[in-house]
Amino acid sequence: MICFVTGASGFIGANLVHELVARGHRVKALLRPTTDLRGLAGVEYERIEGDVSDRAFCLSALRGCDWCFHVAASYHLWLRNYAPMYAANVAGTRHVLEAAMQAGCSRIVYTSTVGCIGLPRVVNGAVTPTDESTLVSASQMTNHYKKSKWQAEQIARGLAGRGAPIIIVNPSAPVGPRDVKPTPTGQVVVDFLNRRLPAYLDTGLNWVHVRDVAVGHILAAEKGRVGQRYILGNAQGNWTMQQTLGVLQEITGVPAPRMRVPYGVALLAAYANEVVARLTGLPPKAPLAGVRMAKYKMFFNPAKAIRELGLPQTPPQTALADAVAWFRTHGYADPGIAG
Repeated sequence: MICFVTGASGFIGANLVHELVARGHRVKALLRPTTDLRGLAGVEYERIEGDVSDRAFCLSALRGCDWCFHVAASYHLWLRNYAPMYAANVAGTRHVLEAAMQAGCSRIVYTSTVGCIGLPRVVNGAVTPTDESTLVSASQMTNHYKKSKWQAEQIARGLAGRGAPIIIVNPSAPVGPRDVKPTPTGQVVVDFLNRRLPAYLDTGLNWVHVRDVAVGHILAAEKGRVGQRYILGNAQGNWTMQQTLGVLQEITGVPAPRMRVPYGVALLAAYANEVVARLTGLPPKAPLAGVRMAKYKMFFNPAKAIRELGLPQTPPQTALADAVAWFRTHGYADPGIAG
């Protein structure tokens, strides 16, 4: 297949390109002129320079493609001006999906987020992981990133209802190699390696190997039902932050922080950080949006993707170990700090 991939240099996008090429597909990667290409090292692809803001360009670039993977997104928990985020995530998504539909792509996979899935429920003190059927509304989108992705997902679902062969995937918390920036989840690992995590919040995530997420995109194109959503996560990956740090200690030998920060203290600190950020223009160390999300244990049930797509289930321990190895090999960890 000839595959068009937006966001090809990003964490998920780069791993997706590697997996597509390994399976014999040809990739047209949408990239900006100044893009960091380290995640695409060692893989062959056709570079297409452009931007999702240009609908005519998207249509031209997509002609002749069999599959379209729209992975690109503006992911920020704090910005002085959120208009560019909405332009990229909402208008950009419309441009790409409509162009792919018009170009005749047989499968269009849109990368959403579990932030658009309903929050897990707490019953008798236990967190019940949620799935794609959990009811959710726009009112639950509590920050601009989630709001923009929610709006984009509504566009995808609307186009699918009009006959576009769109499948939506909702990755949870991917971790593993090629996290060049790194992402917020990868930054947890980097900060741990460099002993910059003196304390932690009582939160939780569904950890999944980024390779499984990349393969999940391909499986969605091959087997996914049009108009459906699939959580790309790990059935055994619902871990509290304390559990996660304990596993990282086992992997690295670096001692895990023992102090837990009360949510109220973290929230007050985040408000203070936002005030300083507004004055300086520098992103806050702990964005308010991130702290608010950390109030909930983001536990999810990927059973549908496992059952219908055959989503791989690499152990979360392996995912974290692969991330540690990649970050250490590529200079993200201070060599003077050892376990």
